Amino acid sequence: MCMGIKNGGRFIREQIHSILPQFGADDELVVSDDGSSDDTWRLIESYRDPRIRLMHNPGRGLISNFENCLKASRGDLIFLADQDDVWYAEKLQVMTEALRSCDLAVCDCRVVDKDLNPIYGSFFKFNRSRPGLLKNLIKSSFMGCCMAFHRRVLEKALPFPDKIPVHDQWIGLIAERYFSVKFIPKIMVDHRRHHENHSSTGGPSIHSIEKKLQTRFHLAKKLFLP
Repeated sequence: MCMGIKNGGRFIREQIHSILPQFGADDELVVSDDGSSDDTWRLIESYRDPRIRLMHNPGRGLISNFENCLKASRGDLIFLADQDDVWYAEKLQVMTEALRSCDLAVCDCRVVDKDLNPIYGSFFKFNRSRPGLLKNLIKSSFMGCCMAFHRRVLEKALPFPDKIPVHDQWIGLIAERYFSVKFIPKIMVDHRRHHENHSSTGGPSIHSIEKKLQTRFHLAKKLFLP
């Protein structure tokens, strides 16, 4: 499992406490810190759990931070995790089972505020999420905290191309282009949206129409041209 962090001290204990009880002895939580200035690093070190591996990625940005984390992962099944969410107790089991019949799985989530009050009861419904390469090139259904995939998907997605907007959409599009994708209509994460988020995924787009078109053209070139 891969988690990118930066100044996540406020919520990260709650997230880690929702993940570790689902782990087996051979599972791992790879955490890449993008230059935190709060107590995030100390909090994670305090667990002294051999299943947690903590590394630096000083100030290189969100996409680079997750790439650093993903490159260090060792398992065949890879989950993405955000620093301020809360996983439901069955998430690991349900998604692992789904990956028996697909290469990448995406579950639904609630989008909540900092106090876990619902903003959107279902991200799938709010976003009209569904599989399909063209659909997800135009409007992405892929939110990292809801995704898990086989290593073969990661090997095809890395290294991340320059100027992709977000890492999770790129991984999802690679899966749509070359592999099989399954959407699980079950809510298994509370995804926090608050003013300290390092990604706008899960909320309304902040980009202009021109910027959106440029981004989609760039993604299409990276997907279809050598």
